[in-house]
Amino acid sequence: MAGPLLAAAAYDAARVLDAAALRGPRVVEQAQALVQQIEHSGTQEELQRLREINDFFNRRLAFRDDAVTWGVPDYWASPLESLEKRAGDCEDYAIAKYFSLTAAGVPTARLRLVYVRARLAGQSLAHMVLAYYAQPGAEPLILDNLRPEVLPASQRADLTPVFSFNTEGLWQGTGQVTAGDPLARLSLWRELVAKVRAEGFL
Repeated sequence: MAGPLLAAAAYDAARVLDAAALRGPRVVEQAQALVQQIEHSGTQEELQRLREINDFFNRRLAFRDDAVTWGVPDYWASPLESLEKRAGDCEDYAIAKYFSLTAAGVPTARLRLVYVRARLAGQSLAHMVLAYYAQPGAEPLILDNLRPEVLPASQRADLTPVFSFNTEGLWQGTGQVTAGDPLARLSLWRELVAKVRAEGFL
């Protein structure tokens, strides 16, 4: 269950823009574009919301490792942090899409951040994508920075799920059996949730 940390607040465009203002005019410009995208996407059918938010971040962010962007091996950036840097790694793309889609009205229960093993150029690499489930147990659609299209999981044979989570739970693979509280189990997620709450996304 979500617990009290996640129950009290919700997306607030004014707070997002106020938080962006603290980061400077260039970030305000990016945040205004994101808020407009969220508002527009919120009027669309869910599949179109997925495509629009997926495209927004795939176009605006350049892929860059955390060691280069942040000087640490692993850092989970908030959407505003990613827009400020105009860059992110796979987790940052998935995180930005997750919180932007929930802001646009997609229920959190339909979205999961999924750690996968991705086969790329003959190697198996740790990777993160965002999965959308139209119904519980349905085949998910995958939003990924490696591929521009939103595709059904059956068309992404290059990805093998390891575990998945959202603001409501944590699961082994992409199944229905919960594996605990992600806020308790994932310290990077706990720190990220505090940031996105302060920025108005949650």
